[in-house]
Amino acid sequence: MKIRQLDEFFRNFLKLDDFSGVDNSLNGIQVGNDDSGIRKIAFAVDACLETFKRTAQSGAGMLFVHHGLFWGAPLRIEGILHSRLDFLLKNNIALYAAHLPLDAHCEVGNNAVLSDLLDIRDRQPFGSYHGIKIGFKGRLGTPLTINEAARKISFNGAPPSALYPFGNAENHTCAVISGGAPMEAAQAVEEGIDLYITGESAHSIYHTALEGKLNMIAGGHYATEVWGVRSLMERCKTVLNLDTEFIDAPTGL
Repeated sequence: MKIRQLDEFFRNFLKLDDFSGVDNSLNGIQVGNDDSGIRKIAFAVDACLETFKRTAQSGAGMLFVHHGLFWGAPLRIEGILHSRLDFLLKNNIALYAAHLPLDAHCEVGNNAVLSDLLDIRDRQPFGSYHGIKIGFKGRLGTPLTINEAARKISFNGAPPSALYPFGNAENHTCAVISGGAPMEAAQAVEEGIDLYITGESAHSIYHTALEGKLNMIAGGHYATEVWGVRSLMERCKTVLNLDTEFIDAPTGL
């Protein structure tokens, strides 16, 4: 498929334009190709030289990432960025990014898949970010301890970055926002949620969770955001009939 055909598919399916003015990521095509057809797409969490090199090794003509190279401000094309762009251009690899649209998507998004893993029912949007709610909250199909919940969302058995068991032994309600959303724990306390799950923790939220009797899991920024790219990859394999490959490049964070 041509890159513009793929852009139309991703833009419509992920509703990229709904996040214009909200998300500082340059969602969509970040680096084009020479307009040759793309037969295989690689998927990864991060745009970095490691994932670029492994994309080239895989024979893919496009790399789809959650965290792209461009984030709302002009950058000088020098140093590390120059090396990254030079590699993409020399190898004719297109780079495509979707940040908040992939977090928030109700089917293949990071938070939707995490909610599926936890069997969160009666889902409602949660976690206001510039007026858009990108996470989900709801009732757990089966009450879970904090350790049981951590095991359910673990990717390849990776342990969580932090566990704060400050609430009840069993959790009946849960809210999820993948990645770097520790401060939204305060929203979970305000809404009477038993368990809040995100990727990263923060020193300044510890006592809020403690005093609010909130159970909180920081599952890892990377580990909570592999789910969306992998789910979208499976959708692309089925709908677009293209070869795909997931590139696992964990940061441990």
